[in-house]
Amino acid sequence: MSELPCPSYDMYHSQPSEYGTSESGSGTDSFHKFFEGWVVEQNQHLKELVASTTTELTDEKLQALIDGVVKHYEYYYEAKSKCAKHDVLAMLSPTWRSSLEDAFLWIGGWRPSMAFHLLYSKAGLQFEAKLDELLQGLRTSDLGDLSATQLAQIDEIQKRTIAEEREITDMMARHQETVADASMVELSHAVSEMLRANETDKGGNKEVEERVDSALMPKEEGLEEILQRADDLRLRTLQGIVNILRPKQCIHFLIAAAELHLRLHEWGKKRDTSRRLNEGTSSDEGTTHDLSTTSR
Repeated sequence: MSELPCPSYDMYHSQPSEYGTSESGSGTDSFHKFFEGWVVEQNQHLKELVASTTTELTDEKLQALIDGVVKHYEYYYEAKSKCAKHDVLAMLSPTWRSSLEDAFLWIGGWRPSMAFHLLYSKAGLQFEAKLDELLQGLRTSDLGDLSATQLAQIDEIQKRTIAEEREITDMMARHQETVADASMVELSHAVSEMLRANETDKGGNKEVEERVDSALMPKEEGLEEILQRADDLRLRTLQGIVNILRPKQCIHFLIAAAELHLRLHEWGKKRDTSRRLNEGTSSDEGTTHDLSTTSR
């Protein structure tokens, strides 16, 4: 398992890995490398999950596989929490994710209610694929075979998740508004006046820097608290769904979750690379045009 990043904090349960690092570099760089290793490990877990669907395994062995995958998610949020204490802004604007993924982020990660959309989407697809078997009264043991009791339990946890998600969203909105509170407006005006009077070298004055740090510190602390609540809800949502599903159903849910995450990450990275290449080509063409125009 990838070694926990951010060496400034207690790193219990850390294990050596060729992917993780904690010996050098900033906390952000460390988490970036940790994430890359974590994704590699997630892909390996996916292969194991898929293999289990074509192999006759006991419920005990399936449960052991499920527990390992869930622990992998728990490990990710443990690492993220540690690094958020070091640099919460990096956790909210992750450079290790693609622009495509960034566009769908909710407070530094996936929206918890999305897990239910994923579950119902996969259940619908599997239900349609095995409709004949289900009509004959046969058990398919996948997500298309959810019982009435399971559906009621999922509906209940979904309602609680949506309510808490909205509460955290409102909490973030209120915190964002504090950027324009009286203390921030007064400070920004005071620093601007000093700059206009050339009393400080663009905020380089130690006293000014201390005032700015003092004003921004509670903002970042508030962001860390909100991110922690959001990540806690994400993890509890995953655990809640897993606890409702039967082992074979859980395997299919975890496969769908891993596939969606890995493919979006892959597609986003490819699009970002393609965009950068296109921008570079356009810039080179513009330079060539300017040179040819100048030489005439």
